[in-house]
Amino acid sequence: MTDLEKPEKPEKRSPEKGANFLEEIIQRDLDQGVVREVVTRFPPEPNGYLHIGHAKSICLNFGLAEKFGGRCNLRFDDTNPAKEDDEYVRSIEEDVRWLGFKWDRLCFASDYFEQFYQWAVELTSKGLAYVDFQSPEEIRRTRGTLTEPGIESPYRDTPPEENLKLLERMRSGEFEEGQCVLRAKIDMKSPNLNMRDPVIYRILKRSHHRTGDKWCIYPMYDFAHGYEDAIEGVTHSICTLEFQDHRPLYDWFLDNVSVPHRPRQYEFARLNLSHTVMSKRKLLELVESKIVSGWDDPRMPTVSGLRRRGYTPSSIRRFCEEIGVSKADSLVDVELLQHCLREELNKTAPRRMAVLNPIRLTILNWPEDQVDMVPGENNPEDPSAGTRLIPFGRDLLIEAEDFMVDPPKGYFRLQPGGEVRLKHGYLVRYVSHREEDGRVTEVLVEADLQSRGGEAPDGRRVKGTLHWVNARRCVPITARLYDHLFTLRDMSKMEEGKDYKDYLNPNSLVEVKGFGEEALRDAEPLKGIQFLRHGYFCLDPDSSKDHLIFNRSVSLKDSWAKAQKKG
Repeated sequence: MTDLEKPEKPEKRSPEKGANFLEEIIQRDLDQGVVREVVTRFPPEPNGYLHIGHAKSICLNFGLAEKFGGRCNLRFDDTNPAKEDDEYVRSIEEDVRWLGFKWDRLCFASDYFEQFYQWAVELTSKGLAYVDFQSPEEIRRTRGTLTEPGIESPYRDTPPEENLKLLERMRSGEFEEGQCVLRAKIDMKSPNLNMRDPVIYRILKRSHHRTGDKWCIYPMYDFAHGYEDAIEGVTHSICTLEFQDHRPLYDWFLDNVSVPHRPRQYEFARLNLSHTVMSKRKLLELVESKIVSGWDDPRMPTVSGLRRRGYTPSSIRRFCEEIGVSKADSLVDVELLQHCLREELNKTAPRRMAVLNPIRLTILNWPEDQVDMVPGENNPEDPSAGTRLIPFGRDLLIEAEDFMVDPPKGYFRLQPGGEVRLKHGYLVRYVSHREEDGRVTEVLVEADLQSRGGEAPDGRRVKGTLHWVNARRCVPITARLYDHLFTLRDMSKMEEGKDYKDYLNPNSLVEVKGFGEEALRDAEPLKGIQFLRHGYFCLDPDSSKDHLIFNRSVSLKDSWAKAQKKG
C-alpha cells in the first residue's frame, strides 16, 4: 500500500442522501480506509475543442474532488502527434477556467514517455509483449469477432531477448511507419476483444507538439491511460461507458509492471444531447467544410460555441447537475440546457426593446420634434437593477406582425378600430395605415396623452402591449437567430444509408436587420440581454461600434418546463 492509500483513521460518514453511485463509492473508500485523499483527473486529448459532453466530465471530476476535499488534475493525453496541436491545449485550458474550475496539477502524457517506454521494456522482458511485423490489415483480420476467437500472430513466440532488441530498433527509428508494432501478449481467445493482444506502441514519424522529434514511437491510449493515473496518484479514474470493456485491459497493464500506485477505473454514462452530434471527427468536419464558421460557432455544442452564444458557466454547471450521473446511456433534451440558461437570465438579464421586422408607427397628435423620456425598468425580477430613460416621440418602429388589417379571432395587437398599449409609453388608437406593393409600411395612430405609463385614466382595459423603438433615436442591429443544427432529434437513429450531414437544418441560422433602443450601444460582449418578446441575446465579440451583432442565446418559450408540468 502506498502513502497515498494509507488511512489516517478516517471519520465514519454515511453516504449523503441523494448521492450518485460515484459519490457512494468514494465515500465507502474513504470510510474503509482504501484511500486517504481523493484524486481525480480530467484527461482530454488535445485534438479538438471541448464540447458539452466534456463539460459534464469536467463538472464531475472537479466536483467530486471538491466535494471530498481532494485534488483534480488537468491532464492532456497527447499520445498521437498526428492529430494534436497547441491551439487545442490553449482552448481546453481556457474552457476549464471559464467553467470555474482550478486544477491541482497540469499534466501531459508526454511528460511520461520515457517511463511508458521502460514499462514496455518490462513487459517485453517478462514475455508479455512482442514486436509484430504483420500489416495493420492482417492484425485486424486475425483479431477475430465476437463469435470467433482470434488467430495468434506468427511473431507471438519470438524470445523476449530478441523482442527487446527489436523494440530498441523501433525506438531508434530503424523501421518505417506500419512496418511493425509492439503488442501485449494476453489471450487471443478472450471473449473481450480488447484483450486479444492489443497494440501498445506504433511507429509515427511525426513531430510532437511538445517533444518535437525526440520520439518516433508512441504509446496507444489504452496502454498509457492507467499508467498516467498511477504516476499521478489518481484514486478514482472516471471514464464514460464505452471504456467499460477496456477496464480488464486497464487492470492488466497495471498488474503486470511495478507501478507506484494502484488506481481504479469507474464508468458513467456519457452525455447524449438531442439535435446534436458530439463526435470530434464530425465537429471537425463541420468546421473544415465551413458548414459552421468555426469551433466557436454558436450552433456548435462546443464550450466555446456555447460561450459565444451567451451561455454562462453557472447555467452549464447547473445543467450538468440536473442531468445527474448514471450507469445507463440516455438522450437528454437540449431544451433542458436552454431552460437552465433561461431561468438564470430571467433573474439577471437587463430588458431592452428591439424591433427585428419594422414598420413605422406615426403618432398624429404628438408634436413632431418633442421627445418624452419615459422610464423603463431594467429587470422586473430585480428591483435593485433600477430603471433607464427611453426616448419616446412621434415616429416609432414596431414589429410588422403587431399590426394586421384583417386579424383572426383572438388577435389583441393593433388592428383597424383597435387600441393597444406601448410598453413604458402611452395608449394609442388606430387611425389609418399605408401600404406599398400590398405590404403595410406605416400605421397612423393617435395617443391618449393622459395615459403615460400605459394606464388609461378612465380605467378602461387594453389587452395588447407592443414594444417599440424611437425611429429617430435608435441603433441599427443585426440579430442572429439560431435553431437546432440538425433536424433529427436523436442523431444515433439516422436512416440506413444516410450521413449525419443529410440532417443539417437549413434554417439553423437566420440573420435579420433591425433596430434597437439607444441603450444597446452600451451592451457588453457575451452579457445576456432580454429583447422584449424576442428572447435572450448577447453582443457578439465580432461587433464594432458601427455594426452591432446580437446572437440569440435562447427564446422566451420554455418548452422543457411546460413538458415537465404536463408530465
